Amino acid sequence: MDHSDLPTPIASYIAAENSGDTEALAQCFAERAVVRDEDKTIEGLAAIQQWKAETTKKYQHTIEPLASVQKDDRTIVINRPTGNFPGSPIELEFVFTLDGDKIASLEIRS
Repeated sequence: MDHSDLPTPIASYIAAENSGDTEALAQCFAERAVVRDEDKTIEGLAAIQQWKAETTKKYQHTIEPLASVQKDDRTIVINRPTGNFPGSPIELEFVFTLDGDKIASLEIRS
């Protein structure tokens, strides 16, 4: 799948995720954004940046977008993360809600 098919904040998120640039990644999110991942809820930019730094260090992963679907106000991207974790590579749904040119929420689900 081509990144250019995705809304700009989501394409920017994937690029930052794959380069390991947590600073650029945090810039993709709205100030009061919420992330849900691995049964945790992470709120606010500082917490999101810390979460991403920890997961990047732990899993040393990259993500490859396979498909995306627009559903109501959400963009659901099927991603294939590959990295240092059991069962790699896997497929996960990244459910984005956008607020203008920023990500307001992200839910990562298997």
